[in-house]
Amino acid sequence: MELTIRNLSKTYPNGVKALDDVSLDIPTGMYGLLGPNGAGKSTLMRTVATLQEADTGTATLDGINVLEQKDEVRRLLGYLPQEFGVYARISAQKMLDHLAVLKGITNKSNRKEAVEALLQRVNLWDHRKKAVSSYSGGMRQRFGIAQALLGDPQLIIVDEPTAGLDPGERNRFYNLLSEIGENVIVILSTHIVEDVKELCSKMAIIHEGQVHYEGQPSAAMSELNGKVWEKAITKAEIGDYENRFQIISSKLVAGKPIIHILNEENPGDGFVSSSPDLEDVFFSKIMA
Repeated sequence: MELTIRNLSKTYPNGVKALDDVSLDIPTGMYGLLGPNGAGKSTLMRTVATLQEADTGTATLDGINVLEQKDEVRRLLGYLPQEFGVYARISAQKMLDHLAVLKGITNKSNRKEAVEALLQRVNLWDHRKKAVSSYSGGMRQRFGIAQALLGDPQLIIVDEPTAGLDPGERNRFYNLLSEIGENVIVILSTHIVEDVKELCSKMAIIHEGQVHYEGQPSAAMSELNGKVWEKAITKAEIGDYENRFQIISSKLVAGKPIIHILNEENPGDGFVSSSPDLEDVFFSKIMA
């Protein structure tokens, strides 16, 4: 199973070009779609999920024309949007049963078996009689994954799934996504570098509607070996260093800025070599 996207473009009526000639090859497994807010990730995900039209380009899923054969795609699709609504007073079990009907699981015994199995899988069985609206952020996201898994989809899209989760909930969500991604295509759209680093064997970086990198996270980091340098400076010095060097990231450590710069060789001035991480890759690509 592979999702192939070629030359996809989308411009909104207000003139914003959300997608600009995007081409990607997305195989079975966890695939990270990394970019800042407003990069075009959600537009791409909604287009692949058959929720909006593209202006130009093509997308095929195992021979199915995604942009034209929408019903066929929806039978193979599980989708967890960034925000999803629920009925305020309905329990998780009843809500999932209702969604299963909408997904086409009409046989009552098959539906009951599927709902119970999914609630067990996402560790919500003990909370099945509670209203989803009363769930914590992590529990809601696990319910979101459960509904996305209805009907055994072959393509699962999750849009900013860990935003707002605490570290424990994020780890549980990571484990669940990793398990799911062993046999199907899972596209993880996020602006959180750590999510992609922890979960994905392949990724793309999108910025201003364009693909700035596609490949393995490890390969992207290897490309920067020997080119990333760091130094601790004072806050008052930041402007001066921005004028003299290409700063790709800056973080406060114990109240003091640590800057990373991109340079082919040692720039001197007290900089020391730093092992590149995916955050360095991300900023270097979107600043290029």
